[in-house]
Amino acid sequence: MLQPYRTALTTQRLVHHGSLGPASCVVVEDSERKEGEQKEKGKDFKMGEGSYIGAIDQGTTSTRFMLYNDKAQVLASHQVEFTQIMPKAGWVEHDPMEILDTVKECMEKTLKQVSPEVVAGLKAIGITNQRETTVVWSKSSGKPLHNAIVWMDVRSASICRRLESELEGGSKHFVKSAGLPISTYFSATKLLWLRESVPSVRDAVENGDALFGTIDTWLIWNLTGGADGGGVHVTDCSNAARTLLMDLTTLQWHEPTLKSLGIPAAILPRIISNSEVIGTIKRDWPAAGVPLAGCLGDQHAACLGQKCKKGEAKSTYGTGCFIVLNTGDEIIPSSHGLLTTIGFKLGPDAPTNYALEGSIAIAGAAVQWLRDNLEVIRKASESETLAASVENTGGLYFVPAFGGLFAPWWRDDARGVLVGISRYTTKAHIARATLESMCFQARAVLMAMRADMKSRLKGVPDEEFLLRVDGGASANNLLMQLQADILGVPVLRPADIETTALGAAYAAGLAVGVWSEQQIFEDSHQFAQPRKFIPGVDEDTRESRYKSWNLAVERSFGLADLAL
Repeated sequence: MLQPYRTALTTQRLVHHGSLGPASCVVVEDSERKEGEQKEKGKDFKMGEGSYIGAIDQGTTSTRFMLYNDKAQVLASHQVEFTQIMPKAGWVEHDPMEILDTVKECMEKTLKQVSPEVVAGLKAIGITNQRETTVVWSKSSGKPLHNAIVWMDVRSASICRRLESELEGGSKHFVKSAGLPISTYFSATKLLWLRESVPSVRDAVENGDALFGTIDTWLIWNLTGGADGGGVHVTDCSNAARTLLMDLTTLQWHEPTLKSLGIPAAILPRIISNSEVIGTIKRDWPAAGVPLAGCLGDQHAACLGQKCKKGEAKSTYGTGCFIVLNTGDEIIPSSHGLLTTIGFKLGPDAPTNYALEGSIAIAGAAVQWLRDNLEVIRKASESETLAASVENTGGLYFVPAFGGLFAPWWRDDARGVLVGISRYTTKAHIARATLESMCFQARAVLMAMRADMKSRLKGVPDEEFLLRVDGGASANNLLMQLQADILGVPVLRPADIETTALGAAYAAGLAVGVWSEQQIFEDSHQFAQPRKFIPGVDEDTRESRYKSWNLAVERSFGLADLAL
């Protein structure tokens, strides 16, 4: 069993372009999560009574806008999926202009659901976004110079190998400054690929017309005026921390890194905190004149939405799986395959909360693969029913290393494997093994996190480990039970299972005085009764299955060349 330390886990919705509906991947509707069912107990937020906060949640496969009242309750929302562009195996792109269109549509349709008085009371909007996804655009025209390269894209693998051979320290060259290994995952290697492979990008960088940013930067620049209105070119410290280029200590671009990679500082956005007034939304956008006042990468926003203090953590498992532990003001290097990163910084003069993170590339995306590629299910919600039709996987183990493995292995040469196939194997066994793959990967990360945290975080009391989950995937009852069984700890699912957008709303509301930091972290309001999933597997069985899973992981290594 995992040893106890204070940890809370969350999940994020899963969506995909195509037949998959909003918040539906690995999801069945649960009476606990019906819209409008939230109930509060204890003290309410009072400071901003009559005020409203908006949150743009720009994810990997959909965009959503949510409107909150002064009690942090959702009043209205709208969600739109967008196109996943996959030109080659391992390549994933988004159209930045389509993303802008989805943001505008979601804002318009959400604001139409509420009264003019609510729109007039909108005090600020926060942004949360898919991280590492990289955009380069023309400063003069405002147009992208290439599709955005998505965080899970692996086209920069050869660049990574080159850097590892050229730079002192190999794959760990940037760990001291950025807390990150050299990997296709991070924005810098994607930027290098764009500069080296796309002539228009190379020319724009050379003549000073290029601007670089992650999705938060692209959205902010356009919302605040873009090429026509002097758009604000900034990024927040949580997104900047995922580029390989930011110094974790100073929260500024690391000049020796820029020099070693040949990246001009002029194309980079200014780094700001997660909670401050950035600029105002310009005309031709819904909510014109309203301040943009908060910005966090999606996993950091969920950490804030879960109110994770020092020594507490959350896990968001959506398209991928991301577990973040708040380490307070301490930068903790990992020796077990985790990333050292930013948790959040709630104001220009606020202290920085650092974090350890375990990032897993493929979680719910594996269910999308069952639906879209194998066509063994018609919609993602059927995965639960199909997987529940068998008592176990029949000895089958699935490692969904479609584009390599992230934490704690960091093997971009890995590819997906199904191990233990026999004449007995059916599509139901494959579906169940797919759900189990999420849980096994989460356990591997949590064990690495426990090892890194041993004897650290003095003064943080131990208590029973309780896995707190939320987000779309957590509505799958079988998945939650499997998670409890494989971890050997209880899993607690709250009624409010969305925290990413809430974190962005908290940051924006804090910046404009709707809420205080104490109210955000210390309030005692509760939503409807949570549901607890208790482990139902004995220790010997659990450990035996985990050992078999790790053997399957080893079989996935070194298969990248064979997959071409």
